[in-house]
Amino acid sequence: MTEDLRRRVRDFLAAHPFTPRCDSWAGSYDLSFSRALGEAGLLAVSWPKRLGGGGGTAVDRLVVTEELLRAGAPLAAHWVGERQIGPTLLRHGTPALQEEFCPPLARAEYTFALGMSEPDAGSDLASLRTSAVRDGDGWRITGRKIWTSGAHRASHLYVLARTSREADRHDGLTEFVVAMDSPGITVTPILDLRGEHHFNEVVLDEVPVPGRWAIGRVGEGWRQVVGQLAFERGGPERFLSTYPLLSAVLAAGLADETARRELRALAARLQILRAWVLETAQVLDAGGSPVVPAATSKYLGHQFEQSVIEWARPLMPRAAPAVRALYDQALAASPASGIRGGAAQVMLSMIARDN
Repeated sequence: MTEDLRRRVRDFLAAHPFTPRCDSWAGSYDLSFSRALGEAGLLAVSWPKRLGGGGGTAVDRLVVTEELLRAGAPLAAHWVGERQIGPTLLRHGTPALQEEFCPPLARAEYTFALGMSEPDAGSDLASLRTSAVRDGDGWRITGRKIWTSGAHRASHLYVLARTSREADRHDGLTEFVVAMDSPGITVTPILDLRGEHHFNEVVLDEVPVPGRWAIGRVGEGWRQVVGQLAFERGGPERFLSTYPLLSAVLAAGLADETARRELRALAARLQILRAWVLETAQVLDAGGSPVVPAATSKYLGHQFEQSVIEWARPLMPRAAPAVRALYDQALAASPASGIRGGAAQVMLSMIARDN
């Protein structure tokens, strides 16, 4: 069954030309490509059919994303909505909220950005300052979010905000959907090392949010988001962002004897990481929340990607411009890839607490 699905993805890629890119799930935006994936039934493959999905499993989604990431396909337009928001709504959203958002997400008609990190919070989400206060039947949200990928293009923003002050700072947090065309939202670009615009600072000034757009139980956001981070940290994007570079180096015949010897070690690590994310997907299918395995794969995946860059570095003087462009993309993305989804120190502390 999974091999049939792999062939479907490969056939789709052959029929929809694109320029491969490293870090394509974060840095390569093509809404028409994402919508074509939706039309082909290759988005939301693990969601229920009644909500626009394919009725498959998390393992099915892993198969699809592995193929897309290996190819360096443009995925940024739909990535957050399909990877994270839809599954969150399926676990915690009301039936009405699911019906409002999941079918458009499965067609890439809605696009989401993640409003989690803040200037003074970063990976320590429990210290966030963004607040949501009651306003009649709805809410007003005020605060600042930073490193918000794709906010300048998104139709909606996921926001984690504080709805009450509690003795335990992990209590009193709530998840919200926010429309990006709401009054009171200001988006300021943050350019990366290459001068490209993926990141943003988002300022929310008493932004109105309908009451029905609160996700799950008010004040229970921390418990929900901990499980949600398994979707963000536990996927193959944590070690396949540099795969197009590795593949291009091999296809160009650039690998000398030393590089081929080092490649064997990289291939062994890659197989271990693939087995790890397969196990994570199987836990998700069983209804579990694999927080620690996801943190482990995120930590080890970033190390693997750094190793791919170091492996390719001495080969670049002989590389053609197209291969060198992939190397430059991987190198420019590497500082951010170590932080997004949680810094290494946070991942290690989560792993240590479980042992």
